[in-house]
Amino acid sequence: MIDVTHQINAVQRKVGSRVFKAGEARVVTLSQTYNSTVEDVWDACTNPERIPRWFLPVSGELRLGGRYQLQGNAGGTVERCDPPKGFSATWEYDKNVSWIELRLTEAPEGGTRFELDHIMHVEDDARWAEFGPGAVGVGWELGLVGLTLHLSTGAAADPQEGMAWAGSEEGRRFVALSSDGWYEAFVAAGEDPAVARAKADRTTAAYTGAEEG
Repeated sequence: MIDVTHQINAVQRKVGSRVFKAGEARVVTLSQTYNSTVEDVWDACTNPERIPRWFLPVSGELRLGGRYQLQGNAGGTVERCDPPKGFSATWEYDKNVSWIELRLTEAPEGGTRFELDHIMHVEDDARWAEFGPGAVGVGWELGLVGLTLHLSTGAAADPQEGMAWAGSEEGRRFVALSSDGWYEAFVAAGEDPAVARAKADRTTAAYTGAEEG
């Protein structure tokens, strides 16, 4: 399906913090460069006919102030829209509200730099306390697998094939490597290595259904 090692190495991961909407927030950032124009990546990320080809079916109004809903996943409100440079929106899932910010820029080496922030207020820290940044980081990286395949081949994702791959040995290896990447980013941001390791192991177990160990 995809070269796991190449895709893991293609993603840059960062854990940080900022003041956001008058509150202290944690920020999980992932980025990747694609051999596509800014306009093409923008269209892949905002066109309701293309989003299901690499991510999930989406309904609603993908415009400033519009509400969207990803099938079986998060929904929210588009709070900023600056085509083709980026957008920001709320990310509402399981009664929790966080935010996503997408930035698209021309990469110095050519192609398009895709950079996504997932922002969570510190006070809403139950999931963070258990899993750390990998809870959202690994999930977004699984999404970027679909985007990478779509932008490189033009093909539409096959949900059954994707689910089968996620449960395969290669899929589990991808999750473990992604989780390790977020462990390293967490430690680089100042977290105690033992604490970060425990959270990364719980993240890997949650995504793969494996026992922690």
